Amino acid sequence: MPTFLVIHIVKRYSPYLTVLPLMLFMALQLPAESVSQDKIPTYSPRIINTYRHDTDSSTQGLIIADEVFYESTGLGTSSLLRVELQSGKILLRHDLPDKLFGEGLTLFNNKLYQLTWKAGKVFVYDREHFNLLHEFSIPTEGWGLTNDGKRLIMSDGTSVLRFMDPDTFQKVSQLAVKDEKGPVKNINELEYIHGLILANIYLTNEIVMIDSETGKVVGRIDLQNLVELIRKQGINTHANGIAYDQVNDRLYLTGKGWSLLFEVELVDTDSGITYQWQ
Repeated sequence: MPTFLVIHIVKRYSPYLTVLPLMLFMALQLPAESVSQDKIPTYSPRIINTYRHDTDSSTQGLIIADEVFYESTGLGTSSLLRVELQSGKILLRHDLPDKLFGEGLTLFNNKLYQLTWKAGKVFVYDREHFNLLHEFSIPTEGWGLTNDGKRLIMSDGTSVLRFMDPDTFQKVSQLAVKDEKGPVKNINELEYIHGLILANIYLTNEIVMIDSETGKVVGRIDLQNLVELIRKQGINTHANGIAYDQVNDRLYLTGKGWSLLFEVELVDTDSGITYQWQ
């Protein structure tokens, strides 16, 4: 090749010759960056205390207030219960009609809101006597229910959470829940804790921790150690039931027809560090 042609090519393409190595370096780095996304931490429950839980109670919704549990049960005779923490004794019971299946439960402004599964009904009771105050209709199934102090938050078995007006039970917004693999389906029992929504995943023994602003799963709770204790008693049902005592900073977990209710703290399975809610 003539010398003048070589010089011409170098002059014409010299800007690209300096940029191309940088572009190649960046391209080689892209797979590494995509792989190095933040890992979603997994937590294991460390048992602090155990309490008796009625094996006839197929837990669908669970809350605690003033050292007393309120529980919504399904399967068989669906009920709304007030339960003494220390003894597991049922203090007050309201049974739903036979054709209704009780689901999620939350306490808001001293009123108890109870979902039903497929009937499209939501019942509102006074907390003290379980007197029926209101009845709402919903166009979806009812699974889990909690609140963030302003709105009620409902799951219906899909990957979408619905934020509801507590006065009308009309949807005001919704939140798509996703993890590193995509949409998270079968979201069941819910509990709101300091900006996070904890959710049992139906037919698993896992709880996901959802950022209530973004819908992103930011943590997982593996309940295998609790399940193993329950299975030793011949009970093979899944975990379902999350209650947080905000006053005393205590977390309680149980399952459908489990014989025990557990007070736990969460421990990071990699670091061994105890999770702090506040």
